[in-house]
Amino acid sequence: MAFTVAIDGPAAAGKGTVARQVAAHFGFGHLDTGLLYRATGRRTLDGLTPIEAARALRADDLDAQDLRSPEVAQAASRVAAIPEVRAALVDFQRAFARRDGGAVLDGRDIGTVICPEAEVKLYVTASDDIRAARRHIELTGKGHDITYGAVLEDLRQRDARDSARATAPLKPAEDAVHLDTSQLTIEEAVAAAITEVNAARKT
Repeated sequence: MAFTVAIDGPAAAGKGTVARQVAAHFGFGHLDTGLLYRATGRRTLDGLTPIEAARALRADDLDAQDLRSPEVAQAASRVAAIPEVRAALVDFQRAFARRDGGAVLDGRDIGTVICPEAEVKLYVTASDDIRAARRHIELTGKGHDITYGAVLEDLRQRDARDSARATAPLKPAEDAVHLDTSQLTIEEAVAAAITEVNAARKT
C-alpha cells in the first residue's frame, strides 16, 4: 500500500537524517531527491548542458564520490533553477513516492510540487548559524579545506537562489508540519517526525 512522507527544507537542517531514520523505522523506501540534482550538476561540471545531464542521468551517477562537495552543491542549485531540468526528473520522483510499501522523499519541493497529496508533509529547518556549523563539521571531516564563513555564505547563496527561482521555489507546503531542529538532538527530531507519521497512519 502506498504511503508518502514528504520532507522539505533548506540545506543542513537535518531533513536527510530525519528522512533516512524515519524510512528505516517504518521500513519505507527512501529517496534523497537532492542527489538527483547533485548528480545532474556534477555532470555539467564535465561539460554537459543541464538539460542533457538531467535526461541522461543514470542510477550509478548517484554513487559518485564527490556529490557532497561545495562545487557540486553550487552546480546542483544552479541546475535546479532550470524548469526543463526539474521536469525531466519529476516522473522518477513521483513513481518512487507511490511505490508499494511506503516512501520517504526529502528535498526542496516534495510537499509543494512532487507530492502535494502526500499523507505526511514536514518542513525541517534550523537557524543559519546552526546549519553552517553542521555543514562545516561535515565537510572538514571529509577533508575539505573550507572555513565556517565560506560555508555560511554558500548556504545563504543557495537559500536565496532556491527560494527565488520561478519554478518550484523552496517553501513549506501550506499544510506542512514545521520541525525546527536548531535545539533538538537527532533522536528528538526523528522522534517528532515518527509521531507525525504514526498519527497520519491512524487516520
